[in-house]
Amino acid sequence: MSFISRKGYLILNCLIFSAFVTIFCSSCKTPKQLTYFSQVQGDTTITRFVSEDLETKIRKGDNLGISINSLSIEENTRFNSNIVRGTGDEAKVTVPGYQVSSEGTIKIYRLGEIKVEGLTRKELATKLQKDLSDYLREPLVNISYLNRKVTIMGGVANPQVLNISDDQITIFDALASAGDITEKGRVDNVLIIREIDSTKHFKRIDLQNHSIFTSPWYYLKADDIVYVTPDFSKIEREEKRRKLQLTLSMIASGASLIFLLLNRVL
Repeated sequence: MSFISRKGYLILNCLIFSAFVTIFCSSCKTPKQLTYFSQVQGDTTITRFVSEDLETKIRKGDNLGISINSLSIEENTRFNSNIVRGTGDEAKVTVPGYQVSSEGTIKIYRLGEIKVEGLTRKELATKLQKDLSDYLREPLVNISYLNRKVTIMGGVANPQVLNISDDQITIFDALASAGDITEKGRVDNVLIIREIDSTKHFKRIDLQNHSIFTSPWYYLKADDIVYVTPDFSKIEREEKRRKLQLTLSMIASGASLIFLLLNRVL
């Protein structure tokens, strides 16, 4: 090998080594991550937090799942028209819904039309158990919501429309159901959109501190939209790093090709 080829060999190897070192270093750089409650200093006690006993009111348009059972076995089937979906081990019993009308009422076998708007699930269950005692022995009524939902979108692992059958769900339960906030989402900038009396309300939440536990936005309500704001600076850095790695890889590949050609020519 001549002096020129040895020099070319040395230069090209340096280029390849520098390129790979740069790629490695750039891939190791990680931006600072924001985490839940990172602003909480040491042990903290929270008082006056939002009660978990909050009960929502039944409203027009709700689809109620009502299950009625009693010691009157033969009569139970008259009050429940359960639907079996699937066969074998996959068979599931579903309870048909009772749609709350524009007048705020539903129709129940034997009882006829009942005003339910403005009642809680517990209040309606108590009322139905009392009214049904004339027809059933020790009736037991369970009520759930079938069409209430919240929407989780933005910087989460699995954006989705989440059905909620109970009175309430916390913002953390909803985020966990959506796969949690990703590294490209901002925990310090979560937007909740809520409709109150035909008016849209927008509230930005910072999940780095514990103030959320005393906020009326801690429990989500039906039809809330939770939007986790993407961290565009992280996305931009990631894109720049990807482009840099691609460029340096091409440089390294080109340098290797030139080295092979020089070996053949010189």
